[in-house]
Amino acid sequence: MAGNKRGVQLMLLLQLWTGVLTIAVLSLDEGVLTLKPQVQPPVDIPNPDPPVRRDVYYNGKIFDITHLIYPGMPKWGVPDGMGQVVTVTESMKNGSDCYVSEMKLPSHTGTHVDAPSHFFEEYYEKGYDTSTLNLKTLNGPALVVDVPRNSNITAEVMQNLRIPQGIGRVLFRTVSIITAISMILLSQSSRRKLMHQSEFHSDYVGIMKDGAEWIVDNTNIKLVGIDYLSIASYNDAVPTHQALLRSRKIVVVEGLNLDKVTAGIYDLHCLPIRVLGAEGTPTRCILMS
Repeated sequence: MAGNKRGVQLMLLLQLWTGVLTIAVLSLDEGVLTLKPQVQPPVDIPNPDPPVRRDVYYNGKIFDITHLIYPGMPKWGVPDGMGQVVTVTESMKNGSDCYVSEMKLPSHTGTHVDAPSHFFEEYYEKGYDTSTLNLKTLNGPALVVDVPRNSNITAEVMQNLRIPQGIGRVLFRTVSIITAISMILLSQSSRRKLMHQSEFHSDYVGIMKDGAEWIVDNTNIKLVGIDYLSIASYNDAVPTHQALLRSRKIVVVEGLNLDKVTAGIYDLHCLPIRVLGAEGTPTRCILMS
């Protein structure tokens, strides 16, 4: 009988010891034996309501043609992208009442506009910055056109596009893919969607000097836009910009997101941020069909 009682006591002691091991760990701290509670790993709970960022709204009647600004987007002349854009200066995690951040980015970031002061010192000294751009020019009917993706936009290309007289705004789509047929016909380089790559590419499609001069001399176009970081071809950057901006009547919009837009007529709405003295500023642009 006594033996059975001792057996039961021993079993209870073993169960108690096992329970202690499952809820605590032993450690030595300066020679003192202490018990520490076991820490369970955090449970990763999925966000039941993740934020939605869309490019197309209202069943395809509104297109946001503004690129999202983020560290991995391309930056002019840089091989590894934009880098950090937003820095948190006040955080609720650190006891602040709200979140506050600072943004650091070049004036020609993502979807942006160029002012006449960008390539003319005289205009820079006189203050022709992006806050002086005509909002009437930045808002109104616009024609989206496809251009050859294996060469830059020359005067001959402009002639062959046969843009009707009276068109005041033209957006050139050069690197987007819409149809399966175009996927077969286009070269590998034109399928790259360069605005979605961190590395800057100088072999993008842009307007040559003679193409810009043809626009000025032969059309009523007052706004030109394109889907990479520069309206001008890499090797003709200065003369092309000067040809377009010299009169101060033509607005240049660069870095548009035309991936999901087909060629045709739309209502364009572009609203650059107003920064005194800036020769370029990011802008929000949409197309409405």
